[in-house]
Amino acid sequence: MKTGHEVVEIDCAERRVLVRRLDNGSELWEPYGQLLIATGAVPFRPDIPNAQATGIYGVHTLQDAAVLRRVLDEQRPKRGVIVGGGYIGLEMAEALIRVGLEVTLVDRSEQVMGTLDPDMGTEVTEALRCFGVEVHLGETVKEFTASGGVVTGIKTDQRTVAADMVILGMGVRPNSSLASRYGIPLGEKDSIRVDNGMRTGIDGIWAAGDCAETFHLVSRKPFYVALGTVANKQGRVAGLNIAGGEAVFPGVVGTAVTKVCNLEVARTGLQEAEIARLGLDYVSNIITTTTRAGYYPGSGPIHVKLLAEKGTGRLLGGQIVGSEGSAKRIDIVAVSLHAGFTVEQLIDLDLAYAPPFSSVWDPVQIAARELVKLI
Repeated sequence: MKTGHEVVEIDCAERRVLVRRLDNGSELWEPYGQLLIATGAVPFRPDIPNAQATGIYGVHTLQDAAVLRRVLDEQRPKRGVIVGGGYIGLEMAEALIRVGLEVTLVDRSEQVMGTLDPDMGTEVTEALRCFGVEVHLGETVKEFTASGGVVTGIKTDQRTVAADMVILGMGVRPNSSLASRYGIPLGEKDSIRVDNGMRTGIDGIWAAGDCAETFHLVSRKPFYVALGTVANKQGRVAGLNIAGGEAVFPGVVGTAVTKVCNLEVARTGLQEAEIARLGLDYVSNIITTTTRAGYYPGSGPIHVKLLAEKGTGRLLGGQIVGSEGSAKRIDIVAVSLHAGFTVEQLIDLDLAYAPPFSSVWDPVQIAARELVKLI
């Protein structure tokens, strides 16, 4: 284990890597029998004026979060701006509101949570606004304003917003530049191309995690997603195979979940835009019901959207937005997608029932029953 060391070159022919010690800059060649590239992802930082000003933070690692927590405790900022409406941006908006800041969230898209369809993303936007977050959508940040090297706000194509701190939640990109430089093929969104055993195609070199490509089981096409669940599974498969095993990582269906204020949000499978790009004829439907039996205390609203192929009834995706007890129901849809179920087969699943947890028909199955009428 060599911490504080950075690999700066890969010599595929001689099976060795050039390693630089970060404390003194010295370099040495380290031979390898098998090489696993697990360089993860890097957060996107816009190349606009004052992007390096003090007071602009990314939240990519635990250390990043610790720094941010210390700034909040010691400097007591009053106004925060979040740039980006994905998972990290939304969670940070909630966190800043909870510690008493005035919070503005700006995203260049017309909705937050771009992994949801617009009709479901609207629910999330409204929850943010009800929680006290000022939300500006469809606006692009053109520059950060600064004074004496310290950020004072942002300028978009429509307005200027003052800020004591700015947090970037603009997504990540695969950290694949080293692999690409030495001829290791890249795939979807410049992630490292791998087979289902995590081999790169170059003898003795493997890749796994946020730097590596995966496969979408619904679209049947190469896919890239930076999620800890996927990274851990890929790492397990790579490790087993490097050790002489025969493990396979079949792919993903794009399942993800988060909580925004008091709203639980989940998604899996394909969105409408992705289905349209594939040229599939599809139907979709949204139902609203309750997380528990309606008469049971603590029941709250849940919105379930399912998408299926017209004619065949093949399930294509699902999205859930609702109160406590909503989000993990997405796992029913995810398992159904892995199994290649039709909507009819989803209806027939023998799911657990008791009034504290569900109505007699689970909300996902209620959505499936309604969707069957359209198929």
